[in-house]
Amino acid sequence: MAMVVAREWREIPGRYNLEGTRCGCCGKIFFPSRAFCPHCRRQSIGKMEPFPLKPTGEVYSFSIVHQSDGFNRRMLPYAVVFVKNDDSIMLAGQLVDVDLPTVKIGMRVRAVLRKLDEDGKAGIIHYAFKFVPAE
Repeated sequence: MAMVVAREWREIPGRYNLEGTRCGCCGKIFFPSRAFCPHCRRQSIGKMEPFPLKPTGEVYSFSIVHQSDGFNRRMLPYAVVFVKNDDSIMLAGQLVDVDLPTVKIGMRVRAVLRKLDEDGKAGIIHYAFKFVPAE
């Protein structure tokens, strides 16, 4: 039985779940997932474990984008953030549902899954993680 493409994409753990991997040797956490640890190298092969990342963290750095030649032009201006999550993993994404002058380093945020677009009426729906202010 052939797998439906949309279902296949949903079943990739890191695609729709904030999931990385943790090395079974040294305990380091990685996102996106890795097949082996760059620190432990060969010793980590077969010892990398799925690791659900915490969706919360704080803004480490940010930029407000005012000009764009790409598809984001309709969203101008918007904030792009680097977030150090509560697992100490650095994540990047757009900060939405926020008044731009209130964005600051140290601001608490959480990751949410948002629809980006879709390929026609019967096509694949594209989602991505974005960040919103934590409540």
